[in-house]
Amino acid sequence: MGRVRWGVLATGWIAERFTAELLDMPSEAEVVAVASRTRDGARAFADRFGIPRAYGDWASLAADADVDVVYVATPHSAHREAAGLCLEAGRAVLCEKAFTLNSREAEELVGLARARGGFLMEAMWMYCHPLIRRLRELVADGAIGEVRTVEADFGLAGPFPPSHRLRDPKQGGGALLDLGVYPVSFAHLLLGEPSDITARAVLSEESIDLRTGMLLSWESGAHAVLHCSLDAATPVSASVTGSRGRIDVPDGFFYPDRFVLHRPGREPEEFTGEGPRDSLRHEAAEVMRCLRAGERESPLVPLDGTLAVMRTLDAVRDRIGVRYPGE
Repeated sequence: MGRVRWGVLATGWIAERFTAELLDMPSEAEVVAVASRTRDGARAFADRFGIPRAYGDWASLAADADVDVVYVATPHSAHREAAGLCLEAGRAVLCEKAFTLNSREAEELVGLARARGGFLMEAMWMYCHPLIRRLRELVADGAIGEVRTVEADFGLAGPFPPSHRLRDPKQGGGALLDLGVYPVSFAHLLLGEPSDITARAVLSEESIDLRTGMLLSWESGAHAVLHCSLDAATPVSASVTGSRGRIDVPDGFFYPDRFVLHRPGREPEEFTGEGPRDSLRHEAAEVMRCLRAGERESPLVPLDGTLAVMRTLDAVRDRIGVRYPGE
């Protein structure tokens, strides 16, 4: 396989960012088609980025035999439908996070991909980030001993009006699925699926979570203290404390430009990255590496891990009393 041919499904801001990244990788990728719910929206996006084909419906993009892989960038409430269409048509899929509304939908997509021998990956760009991969290696190699505590937060100041998609139950609104998925995924990356989950939240008048605090526990005795918010700007930092040291990610923990390793009796060690910290190219490169290697899922973002995160998010929503229409 030479250049991987991408289709982009949806035309919002994250689709714009991802498309711009692909266009900056001309020797590896080309964007050949885009789809939206309207032909005018797709055509405007295509004209902006020089994409040859624009579709006013998702099924036409899914049926395009010139597309190797589709990037699904809709709100997560539509991921099951959009990604399912593409998988059924034989397209590989990179699907934004939160992966789906709930674990049932996630299991359906994973089952579909595995039954058809198709490629599917959650767009958890944090897992593909070089510094996060280095942090995970240090923890796995015992640099801080046995992990005792993980702390992470992601909060935005808002305020978001009731009409905003983040507060719309029909679009899977709330802090947890949009923002909390990052702290939860960070804890899963280091400790796996928790054995016990406690959560509390402040709900909006639409019955979505404005703020959610989580305490996850593991049989090893480790625990994670996590927080997400739509109405308070938090540090967006993370810390991993072990029996023999600590790693601090000062800000923007899911796309860091540095982190610091602290160990007793030693000077702090700072690890820094290269290039733009917020680049999405690492996840795009991982998808293309997998496709060229004939792999059906990524070892960096394994589907079983995605399913585990979705089960945790379901459990948190159960604790805080958030349900979406149709569940």
